[in-house]
Amino acid sequence: MNLNSQESKIHFAFDVTIFLKGIHAILEIIGGILIYFISKEYIVNLVLSITKDELSEDPASILAQYLVNATNNFSVGSQHFVALYLLSHGVIKLVLVTGLLRKKLWAYPASIVVFSLFIIYQLHRLYYTHSLWLLLFTILDVAIIWLTAHEYTYMKKRDLFAK
Repeated sequence: MNLNSQESKIHFAFDVTIFLKGIHAILEIIGGILIYFISKEYIVNLVLSITKDELSEDPASILAQYLVNATNNFSVGSQHFVALYLLSHGVIKLVLVTGLLRKKLWAYPASIVVFSLFIIYQLHRLYYTHSLWLLLFTILDVAIIWLTAHEYTYMKKRDLFAK
């Protein structure tokens, strides 16, 4: 593919963000499997061991207190929901990312629609949680949608899709 300098930079950004999205999808799948099979007691003990130094230095640490409270209120039903959510979210993203990396025509519009739906859900959750991580992932998803739409338009003009 012979790209001008600007298109080359945009294509590189597309490839990098899609690759990162794929790694994130794999981590979600692994996380979903682990959360499903790990006991609540193990999760609580893990969070307590991670946050104990922070809480000893700053007992009012908002993040450490949030993590401890969240794990203490973590029911088996919540655990299964989180595991299923991560697993399904990861599998869907991995399928889309694989299609994008293989330059499959169907993957571009499908990714735009699915990532837009993820953004709508993330904005809904952001309204209640005010999570910085969720905000960052949402901003990344907006960038990915823009890059995907741009790449789709570019590829379609030049008929560069894998057959």
